[in-house]
Amino acid sequence: MKFNAYFSLLIFLFVSCQKKKDPIVLEELTIESIHEAYQSGKFNAEDLVQAYLDRIALEDSAINAISETNSKALEDAKAMDLELKETGKLRPLHGIPVIVKDNINTIGMPTTAGSLALADFYPESDAFIIQKLKEAGAIVIAKSNMAEWAFSPMHSESSTKGTTHNSYNLDHVPAGSSGGTGAAVADNFGTVGLGTDTGNSIRGPSSHNSLVGFRTTLGLISREGIVPLYLRNDVVGPMCRTVEDAARMLDVIAGYDTKDPITQHSEGKIPETYTGFLKENGLENARIGVFRTLSENDPNPEITALFDQALVDMATLGAEIVDYVEVPGFQELRQNQWCPDFRKDLEDFLQTYVKRDTVSTLEDVIRIGTHSEFAKSRLEYAAEAAYPEDRPCGDPFTDPNRIAFREAIENVMDSLNLDALVYPSWNHPAARIDHFQEEYKGDNSQIIAPHTGQPAFTVPMGFVSGNLPAGLQFLGRMFDEGKLIELTYAFEQGTHHRKTPN
Repeated sequence: MKFNAYFSLLIFLFVSCQKKKDPIVLEELTIESIHEAYQSGKFNAEDLVQAYLDRIALEDSAINAISETNSKALEDAKAMDLELKETGKLRPLHGIPVIVKDNINTIGMPTTAGSLALADFYPESDAFIIQKLKEAGAIVIAKSNMAEWAFSPMHSESSTKGTTHNSYNLDHVPAGSSGGTGAAVADNFGTVGLGTDTGNSIRGPSSHNSLVGFRTTLGLISREGIVPLYLRNDVVGPMCRTVEDAARMLDVIAGYDTKDPITQHSEGKIPETYTGFLKENGLENARIGVFRTLSENDPNPEITALFDQALVDMATLGAEIVDYVEVPGFQELRQNQWCPDFRKDLEDFLQTYVKRDTVSTLEDVIRIGTHSEFAKSRLEYAAEAAYPEDRPCGDPFTDPNRIAFREAIENVMDSLNLDALVYPSWNHPAARIDHFQEEYKGDNSQIIAPHTGQPAFTVPMGFVSGNLPAGLQFLGRMFDEGKLIELTYAFEQGTHHRKTPN
């Protein structure tokens, strides 16, 4: 009898231990809340990765944001769990699942840039920033779809995956080219994401998907191991649901890389931690300049209403609004800032990383072809584009045209003692997918920051008809990311515009 009772107790204990944990509520999880759960034992990294993979399997067929999930993600998660059990310590991004745009080299996964030419390209090494993320404990859970070769700011269509839809309204675009990351992070397929931005491609998809997007100072973060569009303008950075998560990512990926010489300009300009700028009162006594040269350029009235309310909100939160700011010669200075560097930069990437005789030139890429008519037209343009002989086409630290543009803006900011300029990230809402070209209007992200090299952050500003998000953009001085984090965090915490797609 005693034996039977003892045996029954063992069975009860075994069954109790095998009880399933409560389902993880993935919506709006942050790095901090995940780390708290790991430490308390509420769930572990393996549980979290499996939950995200299950969500992707269930929901991505409608959104088409993910190009490929990482077959080793669960294995990596188990390793992070074991390390935490043995050491009791969390790395900065310990067990945090990251969505990575499909133009960033990641070992064990293809880096396609959405193209047929690279459809079977598996890099031999991680890009510098992927190395940094993994060292910090992050787990690459998936690669995200993108506009092929990052050509389109309008939409995110690739030959490898097709078209990505906006998580908030499936008939509309998520913008381009990091639309897959934008839609995936918005719909909670991962905790944080990486995008790249040549002119718009972090801030556009972030504003269209109610996310925070950091286009940082050109030179703050390495672009090594990333398929380029125009390297003179290319930036890689965080796309997240919160400013705090983006700041935590920035702590990990910012810094000098010998393989990307422009990052030498960041030395001595990076704080010990960007999280020190997360201040809820960060707008108190701040001076915010309203740049109506952009905000009043044929805006949608609903976007204007959101922008005007954002100015009221910032004033309520303690900011002094300087309305409005004019930059002398702005329209002339913004001209002739683009240079057709795609051939040069692409061929260098192909020869450095892909190393195939059959795919070493732009002509090879064109010969292999594309399923996208938009990408085809851009490839043909790139093949014919003549490199300008009347201007230098250099980086923002040496090119006199770029320096003059930036100095004109920063001189006005200095004269008015401004902490940032603000304007809508886009003056119009997301276009319908079937009309993405004719409805492509109001993209303010292309105009200043790519050329001047300045940092520009977008944060959620609210929603317009059709449940379509809009973003507010803050433009700062070179390497003044800390100040922008202060301002955007205070606005975010004071307004709470972010919401999960239905």
